[in-house]
Amino acid sequence: MSPPEALWVLLLLLVTVSSCKGLYPGSEEGWQVYSTASDPDGRCMCTVVAPARNLCKRDPRSRQLRSLTEQVQNVSQSMEVVDLRTSRDLQYVRDSEPLLRGVDGRLHTYVASPRSLTARSLQELKGQMSQLRPLLSVVEQYRLDLQTLATLRMELLNLSIVLTAIQEEIGAYDYEELQQRVLLLETRLHSCMNKLGCGRLTAVSNPITVRASGSRFGSWMTDAMIPSSDSRVWSMDGYYKGRRVLEYRTMGDFTKGQNFVQHLLPHPWAGTGHVVYNGSLYYNKHQSNILVQYHFRSRSVLLQRSLSGAGYNNTFPYSWGGSSDIDLMADETGLWAVYTSIPNAGNIMVSRLDPHSLEVLHSWDTGFPKRSAGEAFMICGTLYVTNSHLAGAKVHFAYHTNTSTYEYTDIPFHNQYSHISMMDYNPRERALYTWNNGHQVLYNVTLFHVIRSDG
Repeated sequence: MSPPEALWVLLLLLVTVSSCKGLYPGSEEGWQVYSTASDPDGRCMCTVVAPARNLCKRDPRSRQLRSLTEQVQNVSQSMEVVDLRTSRDLQYVRDSEPLLRGVDGRLHTYVASPRSLTARSLQELKGQMSQLRPLLSVVEQYRLDLQTLATLRMELLNLSIVLTAIQEEIGAYDYEELQQRVLLLETRLHSCMNKLGCGRLTAVSNPITVRASGSRFGSWMTDAMIPSSDSRVWSMDGYYKGRRVLEYRTMGDFTKGQNFVQHLLPHPWAGTGHVVYNGSLYYNKHQSNILVQYHFRSRSVLLQRSLSGAGYNNTFPYSWGGSSDIDLMADETGLWAVYTSIPNAGNIMVSRLDPHSLEVLHSWDTGFPKRSAGEAFMICGTLYVTNSHLAGAKVHFAYHTNTSTYEYTDIPFHNQYSHISMMDYNPRERALYTWNNGHQVLYNVTLFHVIRSDG
């Protein structure tokens, strides 16, 4: 079994066995912390981890192969240069051959009959010799090319030795086949992780800057519906009267700013509290408490509904302002709206929404003043609130909708660019998406689980 496959099998065993032993690989090795677990008595804690998707890139053989590829490219380029130069110089020698034969004949004549050498013939001979002078540099270049060819010969010999060693190490394994098996094991691992279900937030990782683009305020997201396999990324720059939504094919395309299409919304948005859920964009219509469902595939509005009593137009925004009165979000349990109203005295309201009708299914008054919140996000039916949008922010408050209870928390995170205007949890990725002062940033989260095993 190859090292990558062995690592994945080990991870699958860690997910499925009931006994727990701590495993805390360093972040510099590319491991990502997804969640934590404990038995009901708190006797052990497991950290369920998964390698980054570029696991094979850390395989020493993969590094060797990349190095060999670069060396082969360098040798190929050098060979092309030598070949081009040799062809050019050879043609020059061929073109000079008649002149060389003429000079050689004249010299033989003058040697045989010195009296035939006149002042005029000597002048003509000097002229012909001047024309042949560039051949000296051609000959010198040939000498240098011989040295280059000797160096290339040594490099090719070294490449052959390394390739032979790798071939002996790999043996009968098909590298591409092993890579496919790694991908299959990765899918199985994520499937096992999803079976862990919901958990309580205990930590937020260091920030991962994906891209720097757009203005100071904005939002970006992927589809938050867990069964979805959609890999598209959407970006919405600004918070005031925006209508342009950029849709990227993959996260890689978003990172590079390529392969995107544009959606022009029929109604402008307010704030940055948008969410994509099951192929539709849900957002707050500008200068209103109306919620809009825009379907990307049909490029049409499927639904509009007023969020009764909700403040809008900077009546009850987050601490940073920006018309952030209504914040739509999704988690493992469905679609949510976070807002407030005058009857609630500016305290944060959480409402569970029906994604097909935008009807409020149930509401909770958290008691936390919205203007004191930097941002908020839902994980497993619990609302988490930060105490600021600036540097030094932390997750300060949690409201559990399943028990209608709250608690104060102290979960720090690094606000790298000092001004967060959007922070949303994606249950598919188990990560926080943030827009931080013109930077699109991800945070991995650590969730506490209670694992109950059969028997």
